[in-house]
Amino acid sequence: MFPIVLSLPLLLGHTVPQEPQAGPYSLVFLYTGLSRPSKGLPRFQATAFLNDQAFFRYDSDGGRAEPVGLWAQIEGMEDWEKESQLQRAREEIFLETLKDIMDYYKDSQGSHTFQGMFGCELGSNRSSGAFWRYAYDGRDFIEFNTEIPAWVPLDPAAKDTKKKWEAERVYVQRAKAYLEEECPRLLRRHLNYSRSHLDRQAPPTVSITSHVVPRRNSTLKCLASDFYPQTISLHWSRAGKVCKSRSGDALPSGNGTYQSWVTVKVPPEDRAPYFCHIEHSGLSQPLAVQWNERQKAKTKVTLGAQPQ
Repeated sequence: MFPIVLSLPLLLGHTVPQEPQAGPYSLVFLYTGLSRPSKGLPRFQATAFLNDQAFFRYDSDGGRAEPVGLWAQIEGMEDWEKESQLQRAREEIFLETLKDIMDYYKDSQGSHTFQGMFGCELGSNRSSGAFWRYAYDGRDFIEFNTEIPAWVPLDPAAKDTKKKWEAERVYVQRAKAYLEEECPRLLRRHLNYSRSHLDRQAPPTVSITSHVVPRRNSTLKCLASDFYPQTISLHWSRAGKVCKSRSGDALPSGNGTYQSWVTVKVPPEDRAPYFCHIEHSGLSQPLAVQWNERQKAKTKVTLGAQPQ
């Protein structure tokens, strides 16, 4: 018994040329196992991410690893049959570990969740970080420390897991090698097919809507959509001063881009112009979109990506 990622020979492919790159780039795997999945949910599912973009998924219902999004159209990036075999082996060990934890706590009732996350990061073509950790029912369970190296229990039941995973010292060394050598090598290989997509700069499209209630504060909402990468800054200003506002996180739009918003309350007697300010790496300079009293009948203003 040893950590799930080491259950089959790793699919490292051919040697990858050492090309200059900026980064950072990351390769992350997220696993979730359920003791009693509700209807419509698989008992086990895995998703692999390049940076913040999911590039393949696997679940126990289908039993196959399949590329998603842009990667479904890329030939030669991965041997999906071998990847499916690997994920099926990881599924078996992952769910066995979940059962061991439940046996430790003598808790076979109810639904329990076991999650794992591991991966690595590259910056300037060099490994700049790696992690490997697990959680049980939302609590930290065990994590790998590459400095020791060893599995570090974070839960009483994890002491038994540590014994199993460290039964032979070679498994600890292989876990360290995976995080520090093999994962970065696999990431470099995937970047041969994905770098241009991950490096793209998609500027936001901006729309403004107003919600007016007679004799009450009206609400202006500035929505930025279809932008990539995820980081963006939005705020409202009036008379050159930043307004108190409410904003939402940048969330996936479902097409590989993101959207975010910011709202501001405007008193009914206020006739001053308001500006929505947007900063994003896809813009050559910050964008300021004006909304004023004369425009309130026009409830939506859609702009392209060019600064004004």
